[in-house]
Amino acid sequence: MLIRRTLRMITVLTATCTVALTGAIAGGVGTAQADQAQASSQKQLLFYNHAYSVVDRETADTIENSAYLREFANFEVRTTTGGGLTWKGRYLKGRETYIELFGEGDLPGQDALYGSAGLGVSTERAGDLGKVTTQLAALGISDPAEYRQTRDFGDGVPIPWFDTIRTTAAQYEAFDPWAMEYFPEYFADPRSQTEPASYTGDVSRERYLPDAYADHLMRDITYIRIGVTARDLANTVPLLKAGGFDVATTGGGVIAMGGGTTIQLDSVAREQAGLKQVSMSLNRSVATQHEERIGRSTLTVGPGARADWTFDAPQ
Repeated sequence: MLIRRTLRMITVLTATCTVALTGAIAGGVGTAQADQAQASSQKQLLFYNHAYSVVDRETADTIENSAYLREFANFEVRTTTGGGLTWKGRYLKGRETYIELFGEGDLPGQDALYGSAGLGVSTERAGDLGKVTTQLAALGISDPAEYRQTRDFGDGVPIPWFDTIRTTAAQYEAFDPWAMEYFPEYFADPRSQTEPASYTGDVSRERYLPDAYADHLMRDITYIRIGVTARDLANTVPLLKAGGFDVATTGGGVIAMGGGTTIQLDSVAREQAGLKQVSMSLNRSVATQHEERIGRSTLTVGPGARADWTFDAPQ
């Protein structure tokens, strides 16, 4: 979500090992994924919430008009107003996680450029964002940048939406990482159309997202890979560590594991930045493989209970 402008495990892996790890993590679903999430939640404060990326115009337009994506996932094209800004995103939403896609020129400033991206990691319990701030201080970041986001449902009456923190207030190059915590007031507002709390302090991703995912194949995002600049990577790693992810350095970036979603960030030049791959678990196993070409990307569904969406390298 574009709120930045308002504020202005292992050892080194070989490429072969990285590919193997990607396949293993992306394909992990059902009981194994639930067990991993439950175990990591004992120490984990932050969990993958969503990521966004700016793709080329052809791909963005094809995504927006894809009949297949509307069958495959709880898919929505939505215009949102928050923090004095308005943006139109293309959303694929699962049970707890989602992805938000834009086309070149959709957004103002540097965020309009191809390859711009961001990552939101969120808490599941009210108050845990404060604990993340404490953990950041232990990592040497004593003054993280804070911001409070609001949302306007179109009636001109904004409501507190979520708080965020970032490791720095400095301008990012192409990748914006932040930690976030939804407000209980947001859930209490009937305009949010969210679910009742399941436990005391419930500000979870599952409560925030609708249950319409159950009517489609896509269940959740299990793996995401994004190219980021070295400077942006350096600003991201402390946030992931403070949130309890197991962060491992690779030959060209990091892999962060925990909470059911693996995040791989490759250190690249700015012109190579952007979304590379999203892997998803499915609500049911499919017997045969289906390949859908979507602009300059390919969504491969099955066989089994997984799907992989890969994006062509910049031309």
